[in-house]
Amino acid sequence: MTLKIARRGMIDPFIVMDVMREANQLSENTKIVHLEVGQPSTPAPAKVIEAAKKLLDKDRLGYTDSLGLLQLRKRISKYYGEFYGVSVPLERMVITTGSSGAFLLAFASAFDPGDRVALTVPGYPAYRNILIALGIEPVIIETSVKERFQPTIKLLEDVGNIDGLIIASPSNPTGSMIDSERLRVLVEWCDENSVRMISDEIYHGINYVSPPTTVAKFSKSAIIINSFSKYFSMTGWRLGWMVTPQELIRPIECLAQNLFISPPTLSQYAAIASFNCINELERNVDNYRTNREILLEELPKLGFKKIAPVDGAFYIYVDVSNFTSDSTSFCQRMLQEANVAATPGVDFDPLNGKYFIRFSFAGAESDIREACKRLSAWSY
Repeated sequence: MTLKIARRGMIDPFIVMDVMREANQLSENTKIVHLEVGQPSTPAPAKVIEAAKKLLDKDRLGYTDSLGLLQLRKRISKYYGEFYGVSVPLERMVITTGSSGAFLLAFASAFDPGDRVALTVPGYPAYRNILIALGIEPVIIETSVKERFQPTIKLLEDVGNIDGLIIASPSNPTGSMIDSERLRVLVEWCDENSVRMISDEIYHGINYVSPPTTVAKFSKSAIIINSFSKYFSMTGWRLGWMVTPQELIRPIECLAQNLFISPPTLSQYAAIASFNCINELERNVDNYRTNREILLEELPKLGFKKIAPVDGAFYIYVDVSNFTSDSTSFCQRMLQEANVAATPGVDFDPLNGKYFIRFSFAGAESDIREACKRLSAWSY
C-alpha cells in the first residue's frame, strides 16, 4: 500500500543546513572553520540570561497571548521611537516564534493560493519555499551588482501584475542595503499598484556604511518582520516580531492561535532585558566589522575579487565564476580539502547561484583569520 505524500512538502531543502550537517560530521575528526551558517557566535546578552534564570525559579511559564506578551510588545514599540524615531503603536506589534513564524503568518494572512509575490534573487531561500508550500507563486526577479542586488521599479514593472513584494535590507546573502530614498520610492510604487510589501529587517542594527531605514517610516500597509536572532544574538531562543497593518491584526491572531498557540514564554520575558544591553550588542557589531575588514582585504588576494556590496548583515557574497560554474561542488571541495565550510550560491539563487558562494563572518576573529590561512594554502 502506498499512501499519499502532500506536494507542499516537496520543496527545496535549505542547503546551508545540509552543509552544516556535513561539516559537523567532519568535525568529529578534524577542526572545521564554520563560515556557512548565519548565526552569531556570541551568546545571548548577559542580562537576558540572568532574567531567564530568575524566571525559571519563580514562574510556571504558561501560555501568553497569541499576539505575544504585552510588556514585550510595549518595549518593542518604544524601541521604534528610540532607534528609528518612528512611532508605531503596540497594537500593531505581534510577537512570533522566530522570524520564520512571522513569514508564515505574514504570507498566510496577506495572500491566497495562486497570488503572485515578487522577490529578488539572490535572496533568502525560505521566502520562496514557504510561498510554494502555501500555494502562492513566487515571482523571481533576477538582480545583479548593477542594481546592488536589490529591486528597482523597472524590474518590478517587467514582471507583470503582482500581489506582493518581499524586500530585505540588509539582505541575505549579499549584505546590500536599500537607501532611504529608494525605499520610499518602492513603498510608493507598491501603494499605487495595490501591492502588499513585506519588509525583512532582521539584520537591522548590523550595518557598516549607513544606518538602516525601517519601512514603518513610510507605510502603514506593509508588513515588517524583525527578529531577536541576529543583532540581539538570541538565535536559539526562537523569537521574532512583526509590525502589522491594522486590518491584518485579527487574521494574524487567528492564524497564530491555531498554528502556534503562543510564542515561547521564557524567551519573551527574557527578551525584554535585551533592550538594556545595547553596549554589549554594539561590541558584537564591532567584532563583525573587524571580520568584514579582514575578509575584504584578504579575499581579493586569494582570487575572490568580485564581491557584493557588504553594507550590513554578516555575509560576503563572492563571484567565483573565475574558478567554477558549480558552486556546490566548489563548496564541497573547500570543506573536504581546506576544512572551511561555506554555502553555495544555489541556495539563494536558482538562476545564477552556481557562480557564487557565501561566507558568513558572524564568528570569532580567530576563525576568520584561520579560514583565510587555510584558503591561501588550498589549491582550487
